[in-house]
Amino acid sequence: MEGRVTLPPGLQGDLEPVRTLLEETTTMVLATRMPDGTPRATPVYFAADDRLRLIFLSDPGSVHSRNLAASPQASAAIYPEEGNWRKLRGLQMAGQARTLDGDEAEAARRVYARRFPFVAGLAAAMAANRIYVFAPSWVRLIDNRRRFGFQQEWSLA
Repeated sequence: MEGRVTLPPGLQGDLEPVRTLLEETTTMVLATRMPDGTPRATPVYFAADDRLRLIFLSDPGSVHSRNLAASPQASAAIYPEEGNWRKLRGLQMAGQARTLDGDEAEAARRVYARRFPFVAGLAAAMAANRIYVFAPSWVRLIDNRRRFGFQQEWSLA
């Protein structure tokens, strides 16, 4: 492992490689736990806020939403499509996800709508879905462009 950085709650530190990948990538694979303990992975669009929380929309009746209601622990993977292993890079994250309500939900919806302007034309779908936030407590960057197997970690809790 190249380096481990533990950050205080204020998120100081060089998170630029993390922020860059979050800006370049629109889809995360969200992993939740089924009631019997088996994992479930679901791709969802996301928008990152300034605190590196990942905001996504989902139907509250979907399997992953029901899984989160039962157990908020989740993990996520984010990676740009790349056909060359020498350029493989991405983020692995662990944390918790939950629904947002009230003013916090409205602020998150604005962040999401700025990233995905097409949702302005989907009022019925927006109303039928809930806004969620995945708050990572741990992030690992993998970047083979630096060298094969390069990793850097951050603890955000």
